[in-house]
Amino acid sequence: MKTARAFWTVAPGKGELRTEQLATPEADHVLIRTLASGISRGTESLVFNGRVPSSQYDDMRAPLMQGRFPFPVKYGYSAVGCTPDRQRVFVLHPHQDAFVVPIGNCIPLPDSLPTHRAVLAANMETALNVIWDAAPLPGERIMVVGAGVLGVLVASLLARVPAVRVLVVDIDSRRQDLASRFGCRFALPDEAPADQELIVHTSATEAGLRLALQCACFEARIIEASWYGTTSPAIPLGEAFHSRRLRIVASQVGAVASPMRNRRSHADRLALALELLADPAYDSLLQGPTRFEDMPTAMADILAPGGLCHVITYGTG
Repeated sequence: MKTARAFWTVAPGKGELRTEQLATPEADHVLIRTLASGISRGTESLVFNGRVPSSQYDDMRAPLMQGRFPFPVKYGYSAVGCTPDRQRVFVLHPHQDAFVVPIGNCIPLPDSLPTHRAVLAANMETALNVIWDAAPLPGERIMVVGAGVLGVLVASLLARVPAVRVLVVDIDSRRQDLASRFGCRFALPDEAPADQELIVHTSATEAGLRLALQCACFEARIIEASWYGTTSPAIPLGEAFHSRRLRIVASQVGAVASPMRNRRSHADRLALALELLADPAYDSLLQGPTRFEDMPTAMADILAPGGLCHVITYGTG
């Protein structure tokens, strides 16, 4: 195999497939034929629409992306493929039908994990990092604001904490079914209760962050897992923020959360994320699939508000 095709974003809201030469694998590299990839809607929407702040160009580079922000750029980080000996692996690689990478970048999939569900690994890795940052306690009153893919994944992990009943809040009442699949309660924003001790915000909206502050009790922890790109939300730090001694903690997947930073590597964290996807209920977070060949015409619709994790398929993937 001498060439491969990759999806490139070339202008705001415009993508195309480009052909590139594949390097001959060296001793410590391997050729991967892609089976499926997942679109991480929040981040990839910002990239696709040219909303990455110039101050974050370096920090926003994905592990194996090519090009430069804002355009053209080959971006993405949720690829599942197979090695020449047919072993399935997860790789943090952009959307591309074949690629050559260092063997150390490939995380083997558990045999029982379906290929399409495995594209959630990058999102689950982010959710796991959020949990490490949040350090939830048994019996806490916990709320997750935003029932997108990340919010539901975070809620599903929080629901495993003893004596905890997690509340998921979203503007879309149809997300109640998703919350219940993972043992969580659901509420619309105007139904959200106060006195929450741990709140995870994932909606990437000013309204969602305001709601988190409004519902936080004395000395509550608010974990901000959203990234706003070029948007600057205004939040009411002049109201009860000081008197309640609230804490807002940013959680971002680029660095392993501090409680585990000297104990787990990035590869360890990703391998654990794959193990955590064993529950078939996570299939409810998948949409599509769309053929790789159709990405240039389908991407704008795929990234429309309200979607979940969209699966891209390659050949027989």
